[in-house]
Amino acid sequence: MSRAFHKLFPHPVLTLILTVVWTLLQNEISAGMVVFGIILGVIIPWATSAWWPDRPRGFHLGKMLSYTLIVMWDIIVANIQVAWIVLTVPNSKLRPAWVVVPLDLRQPEAISILAGTITLTPGTVSADLSDAGHSLLVHALHTDDPDAVRDEIKQRYEARLKEIFV
Repeated sequence: MSRAFHKLFPHPVLTLILTVVWTLLQNEISAGMVVFGIILGVIIPWATSAWWPDRPRGFHLGKMLSYTLIVMWDIIVANIQVAWIVLTVPNSKLRPAWVVVPLDLRQPEAISILAGTITLTPGTVSADLSDAGHSLLVHALHTDDPDAVRDEIKQRYEARLKEIFV
């Protein structure tokens, strides 16, 4: 795409997301609100682009949509699992664990999405990112095998995010 396009739309995907989210947040969809959403979608990324100098150059939207569906499914399944744990496992039998997940990801946006994914999935929460950004500390509500939690995060989420952010 041309340099002029990138100057006006430094983050085209963010522009689209902001426009859609603004429109959906309104009580009713009207042409005026869609136009205002487009204005916000253009102005906000343009005004904040100075603080995004190292934005990802490659981003696969189709793979991100697939990732979103997987995360939504995992949230549903994890809700059922956590409900089952809460209803059937006495507190004395819970096996919470701190898990260190070494990261292959280096893009801050990808790491943020991974941390958010972990936190959105019931039963786990991202607690800390190492100073160098090379590992993520995750708390699991109940697990017999912390290494399996780490491996699942790396295989199910991080590997996909590496394909999305190239």
